[in-house]
Amino acid sequence: MKIGLVCLPFAGAGASFFHPWQEIAGDRLVVVPLQLPGRERRIDAEPYRDAVVAADGLLPDLVSQLDGLTDVVLFGHSLGAVLAYELAHRVAAHPDLVLRRLFVSGALEPHTQRAERATGLPDDEFVARVSQFAGVHHEAMEDPEMRELILPTLRADVEMHENYRPGTGERLPAPITSLRGSEDTLVTAAEGARWSEVAGAGFEYVELPGGHMYLTESASDLLKLIDTTV
Repeated sequence: MKIGLVCLPFAGAGASFFHPWQEIAGDRLVVVPLQLPGRERRIDAEPYRDAVVAADGLLPDLVSQLDGLTDVVLFGHSLGAVLAYELAHRVAAHPDLVLRRLFVSGALEPHTQRAERATGLPDDEFVARVSQFAGVHHEAMEDPEMRELILPTLRADVEMHENYRPGTGERLPAPITSLRGSEDTLVTAAEGARWSEVAGAGFEYVELPGGHMYLTESASDLLKLIDTTV
C-alpha cells in the first residue's frame, strides 16, 4: 500500500528542499511536499503568520496533492513540526483520510515556547539570532538583493513559530514520533521527549546523528526510519 508522506518545511525553506527525498524514500512512501506562500513558486503570495490559519489553508493543498491516496504520514522540522501537528489534527478528522503517524523533528512540544526570541529584532540581529537557532548561516543573507527578498518571509515564519498556540487542547488520536539530532543545542532530549504529552495513541522518541539541522545530511537514515515505523 502506498502512503503519502506529507512534508512541512522549516522557517525560510520551501517545498523544493524535499524534492530529492522521493529518490531515496523507497517504493511505499510518496513524498508530498507542501509549499507555503511567500517562497519559490508562491513568492508573490503573502506569507502566513499564524500556524492555525496556515493549517486551515494548507489542508486543501494536502488533499489535492495526495491524488487519491488515503493513508497519510506527516513530517515537519522545527516550524514545520508545529504546522504538521496542526495539520495532523485536521487529517485525523477528515472523512476520507487515515492518519498513520506524525513525525515531528527538532521542535519543542506545542505548549512550550522558546525563551529566546528573534521576532521584532533589527535585521542584523534577527539574522544572527536565526542563524544561532538553526546552527547554520544562510549564505543568501550576504547578498543584499537576496536578503531583501528573503527577509520578509523568514520574519513571517519566525513570528508564526514563536507566537504559536495550539488550535486544540486535545491529544492527537494517532501515534507520534519525536526526532532530534543527538547534538542539537536548540532542543534538548527532555524537550523532544515532551511531545509524549500530546500523543493520544502511542509515542516514540528517536535521536539521529547530527545537530539541529541533522536532516540535511541524514535524509536517507530519516526516511528509512519513517518507512520501517509505518
